[in-house]
Amino acid sequence: MAVKVILREDVENLGDAGDVVAVKPGYARNFLIPTGKAIVATRSKISELEHHQRVIAEKQAKQLKDLRAAKDRLEGLSLEISAQAGEEGKLFGSVTSAQIAALVAEKGMQIDRRKIELAEPIKELGEHEVPVKLHREVIANLKVSVTASAGE
Repeated sequence: MAVKVILREDVENLGDAGDVVAVKPGYARNFLIPTGKAIVATRSKISELEHHQRVIAEKQAKQLKDLRAAKDRLEGLSLEISAQAGEEGKLFGSVTSAQIAALVAEKGMQIDRRKIELAEPIKELGEHEVPVKLHREVIANLKVSVTASAGE
């Protein structure tokens, strides 16, 4: 049996803010409602939806503006990671999204490591472009330079 909820913000693979969607009861009860991402869709709540959609649209417009500014700041950063590497430029380990998120945090910006979309960890020296999905419409490309550590 599905429960109808009204989404208060965009939820990936589910819907956009203001949508009325049917989800499993456990998903609604344990995740969507406690985190404030959705409210239960009752008749009175659905009638209030028009007002909320206007408020949500304003909130999203402001959020997109802020995210575009954050994208510009992220793309302006130059990140450099030193790692141990072999003679052919192959790393002995790899550079992961958690390491990249930590480097960005050192530069004064906080991003969730799950928003860093590495297809696979970086395993070679050189310049790499790493996409960061801040929003479905805002994707920043970080420039990450992987160099051999001083002991090499």
